[in-house]
Amino acid sequence: MRTFPPLTFRSIRAFTVQSLLGGLVMSCSLARADVYDDVERLMRNGQLDNASQLSTTHLQKSPQDPQMRLLKSRILDAQGQSSAAQAMLESLTTEFAELPEPHNNLAVLYARQGRVQDAFDSLHKALLARPDYAVALENLGDLHLSQALQAYQRAGRAPSAPASASRKVNAIAPLLAR
Repeated sequence: MRTFPPLTFRSIRAFTVQSLLGGLVMSCSLARADVYDDVERLMRNGQLDNASQLSTTHLQKSPQDPQMRLLKSRILDAQGQSSAAQAMLESLTTEFAELPEPHNNLAVLYARQGRVQDAFDSLHKALLARPDYAVALENLGDLHLSQALQAYQRAGRAPSAPASASRKVNAIAPLLAR
């Protein structure tokens, strides 16, 4: 399952434009874009400690910034702090239920923990927020495929197992391995 990259400025503006003047939003967004790009670049280059430090500094100034909190959750997860990442994502989904990305990323963490129903629930919330959200749709498909694979594997181990179960396992397993 894939996590979604940081929120786009368009999705952040969707809930901030109402309270700010249009020109002010543009100038603030453009000025803030650099820090997001810097954190992303540091993450891509494997400099997680530097990315974490930069995101923490930014969040000290703007603690409610959903885009940076989403980035911070990705950093925490990459650093092996999945519990902290999960807590941050759960907080984001409560405070910004209209944003699909935190729901999607939370679903990925739940799926890794084997919390399949929680993962399904989070993906459905992501899709309620944005029905055409391709990453969540793909993750939902992967989750369904994973469940189907497990069912076919169990069927293949059952007494008098049908040969079709084995063929289906062989067809689905490579799809999930990619």
